[in-house]
Amino acid sequence: MTTSADAESREAAPVGAASGSAPEQFGTPPGTIGPPPSGGTVATDSVAPPGASSGTALSPEAGPPVRSAGGTPPGRAGHAIGAGVVAALVGFTSSFAVVLAGLTKMGATPAQAASGLAVVCVTQAVGMLLLAWRFRIPITLAWSTPGAALLASTGAVAGGWAAAIGAFVVTGVLIVLTGFWSRLGRVIAAIPVEIAQAMLAGVLVPLCLAPVRAVTVSPAVVVPVLVVWLLLQRFAARWAVLAAFATAAIGAGIDMAVTHRHLDVAAMTPRLVLTAPHWTWQAVIGVAVPLYIVTMAAQNIPGTAVLASFGYRVPWRAAMTTTGLGTIVGAAAGGHVVNLAAISAALTAAPAAHPDPRRRWIAALGTGGTYLLIAPATAALVTLVAAAPKGALESVAGLALLATLASALTSALAPAEHRTAAVVTFLVSASAITVAGIGAAFWALAAGLLVRWVLAPRRETVATVGHDATSAPSTSGHAAA
Repeated sequence: MTTSADAESREAAPVGAASGSAPEQFGTPPGTIGPPPSGGTVATDSVAPPGASSGTALSPEAGPPVRSAGGTPPGRAGHAIGAGVVAALVGFTSSFAVVLAGLTKMGATPAQAASGLAVVCVTQAVGMLLLAWRFRIPITLAWSTPGAALLASTGAVAGGWAAAIGAFVVTGVLIVLTGFWSRLGRVIAAIPVEIAQAMLAGVLVPLCLAPVRAVTVSPAVVVPVLVVWLLLQRFAARWAVLAAFATAAIGAGIDMAVTHRHLDVAAMTPRLVLTAPHWTWQAVIGVAVPLYIVTMAAQNIPGTAVLASFGYRVPWRAAMTTTGLGTIVGAAAGGHVVNLAAISAALTAAPAAHPDPRRRWIAALGTGGTYLLIAPATAALVTLVAAAPKGALESVAGLALLATLASALTSALAPAEHRTAAVVTFLVSASAITVAGIGAAFWALAAGLLVRWVLAPRRETVATVGHDATSAPSTSGHAAA
């Protein structure tokens, strides 16, 4: 017999999960001990993650015998919390520079950017604490790093910072709707992977070029940053960006001491700067829609897949509601988007976090608690960054995004039959053009989809009549989307 709590904890199937039978799921709802019942039909939420298929269910990873909550040694719990702390530090240091760059380009003042960074730390921390405690799975949240890169590429929109705030609110509303309206999720999942990834790659290119440009502007600070990053990539890649940031901070401190620059101590006091949202059609189309698409395609769906790979089902409706509401609540203070984490999820859901899969949710508590501790320090961090030599922060942000750029380019150019459409999408996105007040990301999606639609029927016709059977692309997969 399936209880209502059991049904809610298994409310959505992960990517690749079966729709007719229930895989064993790690994590139990509060008040239950041991694994949930398996076999038979499981009562699930009516809304499943986009991309969920009807194929074979994922098998849970093999692990040691499961002990009850009361039998977990304290040392193991401490190890899980430590893994969560590491996940938070890696997630924050590897991408906060991108968030600051994105908010600043959208028109935020240093105080507003610090407020946005702080509030998104708080909202994602509260969200993951609630989700991890309720569902007993290591579900971690993060800000949208690709979304922040998109903001940096788009720049200021009609209506200024207030219009950007309005766009963040719209993005949050769309995320909540995705959790309750399955058709909207299917629309996003139907966007060809190569088009979405090509758009993201084009957005990332200007940011990833920053370290190269900064070498000519502040070589004394940037060159050591690049050297340290390269060495850590060879020996401890996980800490490469953190070490690069530490090197940049040391170099900036030395530069400030040599040039006798003073810090604005008053600006280091943590505070939230509220802005009333303003809605313009340019911001909604040029910022909210691309931001939502990038967040879903590059964060939420991959985050679901990462947890599924470790045998966990994401409670899709609850996750989308929590992240969407967190985005809406934090928007007025400058927070852009809260979403499912992917890299942090891998750190907290892996066996290294805890040998017992049903106790790894404790790692998510460690991640959330660490972000709550980091949030008050963001004002001081932004003040230090503002006083750093030109190019130092941008270099760290560019290095942090190199892996994302490589992954996006690989996904965009992999299908040979749609490579032309992907290249067009990439070029339009990288151009940073603005037409009718709408940024390049939207026009890149439109151009890529148009080129793909125009070319696909012609190629399918050639394949059908056999004029060029050796070079005709397959019509399966993305071509059929």
